Amino acid sequence: MSGSLQVTLKQQQQQQHQHVEKQQQQQLHFESSYYLSTKSSVSQKSFSTYKTSSHVKTEKGQEVVKLSPLPTRAKRTYLAMDTDKEIIGYVVPVFRAHEVVRGLMEAREEDVTEEGINYVAMRNLFVREAREAMDVKVEKKTRTKHVRESAERLQLGRTMDEWSEFRKKMNPDSLTHPPEFIVKPRGQTVWEGKTVKLHCTVAGWPKPRMAYKNNVLIDAKAHPEKYTAESNYNMHSLEIKCDFLDTAKYHVSALNVKGEASSVANIVIKGFSPEHGVTFETTIIDKFEVAFGREGETMSLGCTVIIYPTVKKYQPEVVWYRNVPLKPSKWVHTHWSGERATLTLIHLNKEDEGMYTLRVNTKSGFDSYSAYVFVRADVEVEGVPVAPLDVRCHDANKDYVVVTWKQPAVEGSSSILGYYIDCEVGTHHWAQCNDTPVKYARFPVTGLVEGRSYIFRVRALNKAGVSRPSRVSEAVVAMDPSDRARLRGPSAPWTGMIKFTEEDSTGVVPGEPTDVVVTEATKSYVVLAWKPPVQRGHEGVMYYIEKQCMSGTDTWQRVNTGMPVKSPRFALFDLAEGKSYSFRVRCCNSAGVGEPSESTGDITVGDKLLPSAPGNPVATRNTDTSVVVFWAASKDVKHLAGYYIECSVVGTDDWVPCNNKPVKQTFVCHGLTTGANLVFRVKAVNAAGYSQSSSNSDAVVVQAAIIPGKPSGVTLLEAVKDYMVLGWTAPANNGGADVRGYFVDYRTVKGGVVGKWHELNHQALTTTSYKNLKENVFYQFQVRAMNMAGVSKASLPSASLECKEWTITVPAPVGLHVLEVRDTSVVVLWEPPAFNGRTPVNGYYLDIKEASAGSDGWKAVHEKANKMKYMKVTGLKAGTSYIFHVRAQNLAGVGKPSAALGPILAQTRPTKEIYVDVDDNGVISMIFECSEMKEGSEFVWSKNYQAITDTSRLTIISEKGTRAIFNSPSLEDLGTFSCVVTNTDGISSSYTLTEELKRLLDISHEHKFPIPFKSQMAMDLLEKGRVRFWTQLEKYTSDCQVEYVFNDVIITQGKKYTMNFDKSTGIIEMFMDSLEVTDEGTFTFNLVDGKAKGTTSLVLIGDFRELQKKSEFARAEWVRKQPHFVEYLDFTVTPACDVLLKCKIGNVKRETEIIWSKDAIEIAEDDEDSQKIEMKDGELTFNIGKWIIKQEQKKGKEGKKPPADDVPPPPRPKISKQDAGIYEVFLRDERGKDKSTFNLTDAGYQAVMNELFRVINSSSEIKVVSTEHGIILYSMVTYYNEDLRVGWLHDGKIAASERVKSGVTGEQLWLKINEPTEKDKGKYTMDVFDGKDGVKRVFDLSWEEAFEEFQKLAAAIAERRARVVGGLPDVVAIQEGKSLNLTGNVWGEPQPEVCWMKNDRELLSDDRYKLKFEAGKFASITIASVTTADSGKYALVVKNKYGTEAGEFTVSVYNPDDEDSKEEKKD
Repeated sequence: MSGSLQVTLKQQQQQQHQHVEKQQQQQLHFESSYYLSTKSSVSQKSFSTYKTSSHVKTEKGQEVVKLSPLPTRAKRTYLAMDTDKEIIGYVVPVFRAHEVVRGLMEAREEDVTEEGINYVAMRNLFVREAREAMDVKVEKKTRTKHVRESAERLQLGRTMDEWSEFRKKMNPDSLTHPPEFIVKPRGQTVWEGKTVKLHCTVAGWPKPRMAYKNNVLIDAKAHPEKYTAESNYNMHSLEIKCDFLDTAKYHVSALNVKGEASSVANIVIKGFSPEHGVTFETTIIDKFEVAFGREGETMSLGCTVIIYPTVKKYQPEVVWYRNVPLKPSKWVHTHWSGERATLTLIHLNKEDEGMYTLRVNTKSGFDSYSAYVFVRADVEVEGVPVAPLDVRCHDANKDYVVVTWKQPAVEGSSSILGYYIDCEVGTHHWAQCNDTPVKYARFPVTGLVEGRSYIFRVRALNKAGVSRPSRVSEAVVAMDPSDRARLRGPSAPWTGMIKFTEEDSTGVVPGEPTDVVVTEATKSYVVLAWKPPVQRGHEGVMYYIEKQCMSGTDTWQRVNTGMPVKSPRFALFDLAEGKSYSFRVRCCNSAGVGEPSESTGDITVGDKLLPSAPGNPVATRNTDTSVVVFWAASKDVKHLAGYYIECSVVGTDDWVPCNNKPVKQTFVCHGLTTGANLVFRVKAVNAAGYSQSSSNSDAVVVQAAIIPGKPSGVTLLEAVKDYMVLGWTAPANNGGADVRGYFVDYRTVKGGVVGKWHELNHQALTTTSYKNLKENVFYQFQVRAMNMAGVSKASLPSASLECKEWTITVPAPVGLHVLEVRDTSVVVLWEPPAFNGRTPVNGYYLDIKEASAGSDGWKAVHEKANKMKYMKVTGLKAGTSYIFHVRAQNLAGVGKPSAALGPILAQTRPTKEIYVDVDDNGVISMIFECSEMKEGSEFVWSKNYQAITDTSRLTIISEKGTRAIFNSPSLEDLGTFSCVVTNTDGISSSYTLTEELKRLLDISHEHKFPIPFKSQMAMDLLEKGRVRFWTQLEKYTSDCQVEYVFNDVIITQGKKYTMNFDKSTGIIEMFMDSLEVTDEGTFTFNLVDGKAKGTTSLVLIGDFRELQKKSEFARAEWVRKQPHFVEYLDFTVTPACDVLLKCKIGNVKRETEIIWSKDAIEIAEDDEDSQKIEMKDGELTFNIGKWIIKQEQKKGKEGKKPPADDVPPPPRPKISKQDAGIYEVFLRDERGKDKSTFNLTDAGYQAVMNELFRVINSSSEIKVVSTEHGIILYSMVTYYNEDLRVGWLHDGKIAASERVKSGVTGEQLWLKINEPTEKDKGKYTMDVFDGKDGVKRVFDLSWEEAFEEFQKLAAAIAERRARVVGGLPDVVAIQEGKSLNLTGNVWGEPQPEVCWMKNDRELLSDDRYKLKFEAGKFASITIASVTTADSGKYALVVKNKYGTEAGEFTVSVYNPDDEDSKEEKKD
């Protein structure tokens, strides 16, 4: 029983083995056939020789394949044939071996259940027949046979190589490969109505899928009447039944999992089409205008299109655009009736706002028309925000969908607090996705069901409530992109992705993910993304996300413990704002959880930055109901969504949005009220929120702009071989709107005959223009200006200009124009040349002539070159016309004149000039009024005839004229300010602000801060004929200062005037000893008390003569009665620089007392200062600088003290700070008294010092003397004071150094130049400066004499300078233990001092170092038994009064034993 069972089992096993082997052979046959199809190099000759094979049964019942014998010289073939003897691929050769070997192998095959194709290939390639290997045959070969065998061996080698390549192809890992075009499709040209067939051969595994495309993907199954596609044995074809419109470029693509290959073929269809050779003209009429709608309404836009000529069955292509082509949808419907194009917008929303364009395309070109559509949003509850807009879905996958939107233009009564996101669950059932509102306009929605479709909407929230929901987004499916591509079906475009799935009983733990990054990080959420692991097994993987809250620790917290995610992306919520986190990811499957990925690093959770405020907006007129607004973009903004524009009526604070959808460029605000005076502002918006609003624009009146005037003065600026650069003058009238650009036309001139005008540019130019032209051809040009309203008329044609390369060394200026035309003056302005010529332009010359004068009447306006680009011409004759031109100058000379400007009539127009005003509040401003203002005219201010760029200096107000207010007037505002009235016939005026600004500032200060007076200035007549001017203040502080002025000239305390300010009573006084004829005028007290100022004046005109007589009479009566001062106390400085106080007295007698005092202290007879007082001929003097030495009285017969003059004066200052004080002289007797005072403090002391310096500055001329060290320049002064500053100049200020020094010795000012060189030759200047005035002495150094004298003295000194003559080596090498003795020869007169140095330290003679100096010539050093410590740098230093020198040498001590040991180590 068991035996029969074993036989049955063995038979079943053999049958199963035979079945498996047969399947393997069939699979091998198929794979070989595939490999043949991929070999593009197979030749037809290899198909000619083959032999059929037969199947036989072995003894054990197994079927094997045996080959029939091959011809003697036939090549072994591996080609497989079908029944029709068609080659279908390769076959695997059967293993042929010795019978014994074959038997062994057959026995082994009984135990093998499955044999791989790799083993079969290796067996057939590497095993030789045993019989051929074992038999050794010796035979004699002919040459023919030898050659044949050599050829067979070569063929065998090729076969081995072929099978080696085949074995590599059979490797499962490299079995697949991308598509490859073996035969590419070829382009063809056929007649209309014929059939064309595209053929190609493509290799690749897996078998590629073919796709054909002609602008759009060709679906042959959907159009079987048109296309027929076939694929047989890697041969592919597409058959097309052609008509005329099939002419195109056809793309053929082959795709598989390994990649894609494509090829292109051009198909040209010849035939007659109805529109062939016809030029179509398109006209759009009945155009739709700017439209306004409200949310929820339906709007239709339409135009009538006329195509001429009319061709049967020919229809143009009609396309609607809103930034991009619009596609029909449930919100957008388009219709073309053959004559009218209509666009219908269903249920308007803010997303529908924008510029709509209708474009009609024909084979002759296209025509288009555009207009803006505004959608206004309404709210159900007052104060709530408008609904958000533009809701979109991004990055949809199994776990989440990122929803984005844009913020609305109107936030409502308060700022938006956040947004709610809703998703539709089921039919018309909405579920809120977030519990708390989010502020960031981007949110990942999680918790979705895989494979389900969702749509989303967003609502905005503020304090007043929740807005309406936005328009819903496009539907999105919660699945990975790869799954969506797989579910599209066979007709969907090939994605290039194939998934292989195998069942594996042993699972593989997945590896770690890679490239974990944070794609988004806000305070609401963080989004992670990563790449799946390479090692993942055959089943899918899921992911766990871990976070680390504390940096530097190894503590990780798993985020999604309960549910691993399926997609390589994840959104995390509930993170702390401002805190740092790190993240990593693990993979898991049924086999377990893998290792974690690399950490992302610390990520800080926070909001994205809000955009900065946009730049200042500029609003300009456009039409009666629209205004164009420009602005500067926000800086450093990320993910900008656009800008919102708001407008407000001047004087109100009600802001109305101009657009409900963000825009990113210049915007035209439509729907405005005609005549309204509006201001505009702009704010930027991105996903993080709104920016601050920009500053308000200047007010603009909503009115239509008119086209500008004609440009003028078209001139040639530069010419090269094939292009020309033109220049022209802007139109005087810009039409009330800025000129946007210019259009240039040209025509040729041949022999005086002009051609037709042609456009030079299709887009407006801003400055000059050039275009490729023909060399040596004459052209004429005309220019048109363009603003928002349209294009102006053409300028006058230019002169005939030849297009050839210029060789001008100095070009001519351009753009001449005039301002401020008056009877006797005019201001001419111009622009610099377009290019500099050989060198840059450094000046200009303006020429003028009367219009009636001939070409010889030109005269230069100025002699020196003017570096400015304007000039005011004066001295004109009223009613005379003048012509001007300008010439430029550079280093090459003065160039040709510019184009003539004029004639200009010198005539003043009835207009006012600019004047300066200081109002009651102290505001300084310039005012200009014009009675000839027109509609659209504006006042344009400039400084020095250049645009004012620093707007912080002036505030311009234009109401019933214009007013330029100085915000903070200072010396920076000095210059010429001009104002031009646009849109008029050149009305302008200017005002030159000079140093008078100081006076205006004083007036402004007085108006701002007045000082109250208790009484205004008055005058009293005193005894001795003196006059008293006085006033009294009501309120003041201790810091109040007074400035005394007579006839606008400041006067100070002195011989004539005496001032006093009693701050306890507030009385200000000024005394005059007498009134003279020159004192007739106005006396003023100017007061300054902090910021406050005040002024009071008294005018002495008219009754001055009578007042003067009264004063003279009172003075004469007083002089007649008592002693008095004829000349009051004053000072003088003698030529010897002595400072004397002196005065003259009169009507004195012997009993009259004369008393001197200093600082109210009487100078007694026994004081030192009393010896400085002298009196001679009624003149009292006090010598301040006289030096007095107290001496004891000499004992002698006379008993008299020697006079002070006999004592030699020591060097003391003529005057010093100690001498400062108030000096007084009193005259007194029984008849009366008088007093004179001199204040030698502050101003008085400075006046004395100034006079002293004036006398000192009368120094001698500079002299020169040579010494052995160099050259000395010096000058003598009478007296030197320490406050006197002396400077020396030689090609600039001389800096003090070791070689050049300056100083003062006694009364000698000197400059010493040591070791002079050629650079020291030249002119020297001594500048003596006392702080106020100074004097300069110039000396031209006579180099030859002074330098020769210096060289003689220096040579004499060099002979006597100490120096080392010789005897010392440079290097001394000595063995350790030896004695060193060195002697150096020295020289010098007088005998030099000698010292020895070691390593910059002085050596002293001791037991170790023996130092000697003999006969004044020989210096020696002896070192007994030297050691290595004696190695170093030595020097013999000699020195006398004429110089120092050092002789240096190096001592190196070595040890023989150490040297030998080093040699042994080297060996």
